[in-house]
Amino acid sequence: MSTDDKADNKLQDLGGKAKEKVGGATGDDELKNQGKADQGKADLKQAGEKVKDAFKH
Repeated sequence: MSTDDKADNKLQDLGGKAKEKVGGATGDDELKNQGKADQGKADLKQAGEKVKDAFKH
């Protein structure tokens, strides 16, 4: 997995966590759900990168 991909995935995950917290604090369920979705996307990308790495070795 490239360092850039890893960093991008981490940023997306952190952004999702921030959205989820802000949405929860403000009562904005849509923003909260977007944050959860962003975290899920980041997790899927991370898993895909790990699979790629497994086949490289």
